[in-house]
Amino acid sequence: MRVLLLGCSGFVGRELVPFLLELGHELILVSRREQPFPALLSERFSSLQLDPSDPASWQGGQLPDALAMADGVVNLAGEPIAEKRWTPAHRQLLLQSRQRTTELLVGAMAQLPTPPQVLVNGSAVGYYGTSPDARFSEESPAGEDYLAEICQQWEAAASRCPAACRLVILRIGIVLGGDGGALGKMLPVFRMGFGGPIGSGRQWMSWIQRHDLCRLVAAALDDGAYAGVYNAVAPEPVRMAQFASCLGQVLGRPSLLPVPAPILQLLLGDGAQVVLDGQYVEPRRLLQQGFSFQYPGLASALAAATSPAAH
Repeated sequence: MRVLLLGCSGFVGRELVPFLLELGHELILVSRREQPFPALLSERFSSLQLDPSDPASWQGGQLPDALAMADGVVNLAGEPIAEKRWTPAHRQLLLQSRQRTTELLVGAMAQLPTPPQVLVNGSAVGYYGTSPDARFSEESPAGEDYLAEICQQWEAAASRCPAACRLVILRIGIVLGGDGGALGKMLPVFRMGFGGPIGSGRQWMSWIQRHDLCRLVAAALDDGAYAGVYNAVAPEPVRMAQFASCLGQVLGRPSLLPVPAPILQLLLGDGAQVVLDGQYVEPRRLLQQGFSFQYPGLASALAAATSPAAH
C-alpha cells in the first residue's frame, strides 16, 4: 500500500517505519523535523517537513497531494504526555496537537473524490480515566479527567472521516521499548541498581511491546476485518510493583528502592498522573479478532526491549 504517516517520527516510528518498509509498503512521512530517518530514504520512502497541526500545511501543495495518492493513513500525531509539567499552555498543546491535526486530516480527506481506504488513528488507554480496581474493555465509558477528555476529542475528530474510509482507533497503553517512553526513562536508574516501583506500586500498568504495536498497525492497515476501537495493550496488565520487580530480574539488578510520588509530581506536575494512577485495560476485541501477540507476557517483552539487539 501507499501509506501516509503522521506523528511517526519518534519513539514508535523508529520501529514502525522500517517494519512497514520491510512489509513492502510505500511510505510518505510527515514530520516537523527535517529528516528523521536519513538512512531509510529510498524509492519507497520519502518525508515532508511540515507541521500537520498547522492549517497552512494543508492549503494546496505537497501534503494534500500526498494524501490524495495514499491508500492508507496512520495518524499518531501528538505531543508526548508525560515529558513535561502540565502548565495551562502545555495542557492546551497536548490537546491541540492531537485534535487539530486529526481535524485537518479528516477535513482534507473529505475534499477528495476518492479518500484513502483506511485511517489508523491513535488514542490512549487514558480514555477510561484511572482506577485502582475497575477493569476496562472497549465498551467501557470514558473517564472524567483531562487525559480522558483529550482522548474523547481526539477520537471524535477521527470519527468524522469519510464513510468510504475504514476507521481503526487504537487506544494504546504504555509502549515498551528500550530507547524511549516510560521504560527508556526507568532503564538508567534500574541499571545502576537504584530502581524500584513508582508511587504506591499498586497502580495497574496496561502495556504493549513496541513490536506488537507495529504488527497491530500493519494488520489494521492490511486486514479489512479491523474496524472501530481496539485496546492496543497486551493481555496481561501488571501492577507497578510487579513491573519493577520483573524489570529488576530481567536486568539482574535489585529493584527495591521505591520512587516516592512527590518526587515525580515535582518533576511532572499533573503529568505524573500517567504513571502514578493506572488502569487495568483488556484487549478484548483484539483477542476476539484473533490477533496473536508475540509478547503476551511482561518478562519476554522486557527482555526483548532491553536486549542489545533492540537498539
